[in-house]
Amino acid sequence: MRKVEVCPYNEKWAQMFIEEAESLNHIFRKDIIDIHHIGSTAVPGLKAKPIIDIMIVVKNINHIERYNMKMKEIGYDPKGENGIVGRRYFQKGGDNRSHHVHIYQKGSYEIKRHLAFRDYLKSHPDEMEYYGNIKEELAQQFPYDIESYINGKDYLVKDIELKALKWYEKNQ
Repeated sequence: MRKVEVCPYNEKWAQMFIEEAESLNHIFRKDIIDIHHIGSTAVPGLKAKPIIDIMIVVKNINHIERYNMKMKEIGYDPKGENGIVGRRYFQKGGDNRSHHVHIYQKGSYEIKRHLAFRDYLKSHPDEMEYYGNIKEELAQQFPYDIESYINGKDYLVKDIELKALKWYEKNQ
C-alpha cells in the first residue's frame, strides 16, 4: 500500500525533470513536439507529492504504443489511457513512484488545462500556498487512502482550474 506523502518544495525536482526529459526526448524524438514539467513539482514553493509529472505533446497519439517496450526498458509501466480519453500514461517506480508521463496529441484540451493550472499557481502565491496546505492536511488525514486524498482536494482543484483557464486565456 502506497503512503500519501506531501513534502515541502524541493529544488531538485526541476533537475529531475530535465534529466528525465532528456531520456524521453531520446525515445520519442520522431513524434515529440514539446515536453513540459507539470503538476505540483513544477511550481516553485508548492508542497507536493514527490512525483515528477511530465507532459509530452506529440504529433499523433496513435503512434505511442510502439514506444511501450522502450519505456519499459527505462522503468516505466504503460497504462494506456488510464481513464482519460486521448491520453497515454506511464508510471515509473511502482509503489515508490518517481515519475508520471502524460502524453497528449497536439490540440488536446488537456494540454491547456495542465499548463494553465501550473502557470496560474506560479503567478498566484496565496492560492498556491492555500492549495499546498490543503494537500498537506489531506495527506496527514488520509495517509494510506489515495482516493480520499484526491476526493478531498477535488473541489479546490476544480475551482482553481476554472480561474486558471480564464486567467490563462487573458494572458496568452
